[in-house]
Amino acid sequence: MSLGIVIKGPEGLVLAADSRVTLGAQPPQGPPIFVNFDNVTKVLSFDKPHAHVGAVTYGAAVIGLRTASSFVPEFQADLPKKRIPVSEFAQLLSDFFLKHWKAQMPMPPKYKEPPMTFVVGGFNEGEPYGRVFVIEIPTTPTPREVNPNVEFGITWGGQRDFVDRLVRGYHEQVPDLAAQALGLTAKQKQTLLNALIPLGMQIPFQALALQDCVNLAIFFIRTTMDAQNLTVGLRGVGGPIDVAIITGIREIEFIQCKEIVGEGR
Repeated sequence: MSLGIVIKGPEGLVLAADSRVTLGAQPPQGPPIFVNFDNVTKVLSFDKPHAHVGAVTYGAAVIGLRTASSFVPEFQADLPKKRIPVSEFAQLLSDFFLKHWKAQMPMPPKYKEPPMTFVVGGFNEGEPYGRVFVIEIPTTPTPREVNPNVEFGITWGGQRDFVDRLVRGYHEQVPDLAAQALGLTAKQKQTLLNALIPLGMQIPFQALALQDCVNLAIFFIRTTMDAQNLTVGLRGVGGPIDVAIITGIREIEFIQCKEIVGEGR
């Protein structure tokens, strides 16, 4: 499942993700077998003139037998030769991956598996604050902007259980479980959600320096890894943590990034 995070702060954007991909195989008899590989690239960067944009991907790991990052050269080859707004870039990314998904993946009338999600972040020319868009392939391909204008905050997804508990103060299934157990109406469920708001972490995103946003993203991913290593369940978050930043005057820059090395290192 992985864990991807994008934080929009007043000084710039932070894009972070782990490196684990979990693949399942169903033998002729017995339960599914899950295997992990810890060197997948989930923080995507792009060459000039589109280095003002980056993306984090999580959820469905592959299209056919290919990871999202393996498609980047082909995607870049068809991009305009000039800088474009982040919203337009996000739409082109969505169109590209939706085309490949439809060509290689099953498309039942109601797709119920986790989508391949992209959180696209970048800066429009001349704007002081970043823009962030969420795309879900194949279920919600139209880019949806989050934290628009002067709103700051965090977007996260994948195996989000522990981050939910930290940021919101409760597991995301709590409202539904409470509604089922107590027979709550939709209005009562919303009242419950409103009552739970004070449980969330009080994070002043509007005041966080870019370094603080980097520290926060790493904290959430590292905490998830450590918690999974000490509990029973799908350990879908692991491997090196890749972190990149983008600002209004700096193109995407990796603060930490795994490298391909030989056995001497």
